[in-house]
Amino acid sequence: MPVVRSVNVGLPREAAWAGIGRTSIDKRPVRGPVVVDELGPEGDQASDVKHHGGLDQAVYAFAREDMDRWEETLGTDIRDGQFGENLTTVGLDVNQAELGERWAIGTVELEVSTVRTPCNDFKAWMGLSGHDNTAWVKRFTAEGRPGPYLRVIRTGILSAGDEISVVHRPGHGVTVAIMFRALTTEPGLLPQVLALESLSLRTRKRANRRLRRAVRN
Repeated sequence: MPVVRSVNVGLPREAAWAGIGRTSIDKRPVRGPVVVDELGPEGDQASDVKHHGGLDQAVYAFAREDMDRWEETLGTDIRDGQFGENLTTVGLDVNQAELGERWAIGTVELEVSTVRTPCNDFKAWMGLSGHDNTAWVKRFTAEGRPGPYLRVIRTGILSAGDEISVVHRPGHGVTVAIMFRALTTEPGLLPQVLALESLSLRTRKRANRRLRRAVRN
């Protein structure tokens, strides 16, 4: 049974190493029920609102199984929340979720909306946390298991230990993993992504820019 292992939140903190001088990537597990509104869990706030946060990036999920794989690769322990995720999941391959797929957790309903792509702030954070961040962006991209961002369809309350129920799966076959590859290493997959009516405006613009570059090259 898929469950939420940990709910993690973080507020903006001053950080000279971050691209905009502050960051919210340091998310920590919280106990008890957490209220989730349209912009995400209570106690969580994006710092770089140009690239993060908003209705289509309200909640970020990452599988504990994928973190365990990184533990083996890096040879160091990785705590829940280390990757900046709001939900650390167990028992669900979040990268095989389809765009538009919906999850019911507690009284909250979430919809898979887009994917996380690694940045230099993520690389710096990993290094500062004591992990080997050599060529981190390239390595994370090559792994191809980025975890999804989710929009909030129904606000409510969730907590660690809650079951994750997949209540809707569109059936178009465009998964989180496929979308990530389209936006990073395999632009030939972009037409599949752009055909999705539910694609967020931010992601559609990004995919179109990526497609134009691929055509020129």
